[in-house]
Amino acid sequence: MSDFFKTLRGTSQGIYREKMSRFLAFAQPASSADEARAIIKRYQNEYHDARHVCWAYMLGTARADYLSSDNGEPSGTAGKPILGQINSFGLTNVVVVVVRYFGGIKLGTSGLIVAYREAARLAIEAGEILECHEQATCAFTFPYLSMNDVMQLTKREQVTVLEQEFNNVCSMTLQTDADKLPALVKRLNDIDGVTMRDTP
Repeated sequence: MSDFFKTLRGTSQGIYREKMSRFLAFAQPASSADEARAIIKRYQNEYHDARHVCWAYMLGTARADYLSSDNGEPSGTAGKPILGQINSFGLTNVVVVVVRYFGGIKLGTSGLIVAYREAARLAIEAGEILECHEQATCAFTFPYLSMNDVMQLTKREQVTVLEQEFNNVCSMTLQTDADKLPALVKRLNDIDGVTMRDTP
């Protein structure tokens, strides 16, 4: 499994028209299923007057966590083509919502598949695709006397300090590229008094 993954920087949108029907597509990043569902819910509320609000999301660097919905369209004509576009661009941690305003003329199964696919493609293409590195965290405690060694290490390494607390016993949570974590943990363990603890 690669430590790199592609996602979107922010929200982008596209619009596709076919036989009087309008397909408004929105693509945006989401880091969890809860966040993806909240985004979908927001569009469902905002476009409550639309005939259909169809969607798909893909999560995780392994791209194994995904879901899609036809929202009343014939099975496989909306959610699957939207998910197909997420796959075509090799994206993850992303949700795509396509809102359909029915124009009075039926498109048929193949017409719907094309419309949802094209709407999703336009929204994704309008966005900025980022290549990201999978992140991992480590948490540890250390005595105040080891503060200088720990701070020097965090300055040398490419890490982000997520949490820190300095008392008689100090604690820190660091984030770094996933493939660099084992070496970071080894170097931390070489400092007197550092004790690793489980991250939630």
